[in-house]
Amino acid sequence: MEYLIQLLSIVLPAGLVIYGMFIITVSFLKKEKEMKWVDIKTKNTELLLPLRLQAAERLCLLMERISPNNLIRRINEPGFTAGELHSRLVEEIRNEFNHNLSQQVYFSDETWESVRTAVEQTLSLINRSYQQVDGNEKSLDLAKTIFQLSLEQEKDIVVLALKRIKDEVRIYY
Repeated sequence: MEYLIQLLSIVLPAGLVIYGMFIITVSFLKKEKEMKWVDIKTKNTELLLPLRLQAAERLCLLMERISPNNLIRRINEPGFTAGELHSRLVEEIRNEFNHNLSQQVYFSDETWESVRTAVEQTLSLINRSYQQVDGNEKSLDLAKTIFQLSLEQEKDIVVLALKRIKDEVRIYY
């Protein structure tokens, strides 16, 4: 019996010390893992932030370039018919949008959806305007109709998309 008590007096403290070391080691490893995770996130942020900002710049530029006012001033040339202007406007918007499709990976689904909606509604505005004029009329007649219909809209979807992009960028600062 005495032998058992001596054995327990040696094994029990040793077991407690080993258990304590186990807890300390697990805690240390957990903190190390958390620190590495924070370090990885910091490095990712350092790499991704410039890319996100560049993507935001490109989407803002897309929104500015497809706004009817800027688009018509940039595309319209003297001598164009309404049909020629219409086809050039539609082609320009589609090219601009297709050129910036990859930017969606840097934004939330809601922000990208607002960009896509702005593009679609701008195309719809141009198509509705074209339906109100004869394709052989001067391009100026189509431009006037586009401006008139855009002024009649309750809210400018391009401005709303721009606001959403800027709001999302502000989150990262």
